[in-house]
Amino acid sequence: MERTLILIKPDGVQRGLVGEVLRRLERKGLKLAGLKMMTLDEAVLREHYAHIADKSFYPGVESFMKSSPVVAVCAEGLEAVEAVRLITGITKAREADAGTIRGDFAMSVACNVIHASDTPENAAKEVKRFFNPDELHSYDKSEYMHVYVEDERGEAR
Repeated sequence: MERTLILIKPDGVQRGLVGEVLRRLERKGLKLAGLKMMTLDEAVLREHYAHIADKSFYPGVESFMKSSPVVAVCAEGLEAVEAVRLITGITKAREADAGTIRGDFAMSVACNVIHASDTPENAAKEVKRFFNPDELHSYDKSEYMHVYVEDERGEAR
């Protein structure tokens, strides 16, 4: 099973959307492997947003992400990165499809409720950035027999 990182951003926390985001992840069939609230510092943000840290708008992003705690989530499932991206919606929230988290709850590019890893490779790096190994949990999820067929779960017949 694949793991991915989700950050419920300051606007999601402040607007009381944490439960709604978690509900959508769980209803999709994803397993929560890690969950914590945290305040982000400059070093973590610079590493996480290294791809935009030299852009003129980066200081605003950093300020926004430090404005309130975030909720970090490690979700697990078959093709979890793509599954989460699908229910998250596109970054420009006002153009995101209805039914997605961003489409239903946001209008902004930055204040768009949620960050979701974009590739399995980035997900692996991001999970390590926000979670220590002892904060991640492996456990059997009994409902998996109703989420995936045997071949998808990797079980022998």
